[in-house]
Amino acid sequence: MALLVLGVLLWWGAHLFKRIAPGPRASMGDKGKGLVAAALAVAILLMIFGYKAADGAFFWGRHPATVGINNLLMLASLYFFSPGPKKGALFYRMRHPMLTGFLLWTVAHLLVNGDVPSFVLFGGLGIWAVVEMIVINRAEPEWTPPAKGPIKKDVIFLAASLVLLVVIGFVHTWLGYPAFG
Repeated sequence: MALLVLGVLLWWGAHLFKRIAPGPRASMGDKGKGLVAAALAVAILLMIFGYKAADGAFFWGRHPATVGINNLLMLASLYFFSPGPKKGALFYRMRHPMLTGFLLWTVAHLLVNGDVPSFVLFGGLGIWAVVEMIVINRAEPEWTPPAKGPIKKDVIFLAASLVLLVVIGFVHTWLGYPAFG
């Protein structure tokens, strides 16, 4: 469990470093981007290996209803990760589509993974997404949404998200974590 917690904390720290310590981050210049990227790569590895090795109490698991809800939330999550919200007509006024997509990803995974390691991983990352939105909004209160795009862009990115959901589902199944019930 220690590796998992360390990975989540490193994820938080690497992402919030620019906001928590703007002076030291700015003094690093472009080298700082590489260090943050390396820290994030290490955080992801720690979370993967820590989650696989972690053990904890089990409260709930997969249920046909939660799997269906999970898949719908994952479709929405993938759409919000795409450029669709910024280039389309439906969600162009949304300030944090990627962080919203990330938060939906964590909620979707908590629906079907009700054990302590999942609470640490997905819960910790979900809380980070909310904190990140709050920190960005406070640091940059003035924000202008992008121009409204055509609905065609929303349809294209939603279709691409559906294809990606199927691919991710098959990869999950191949790894031993069936995604489609």
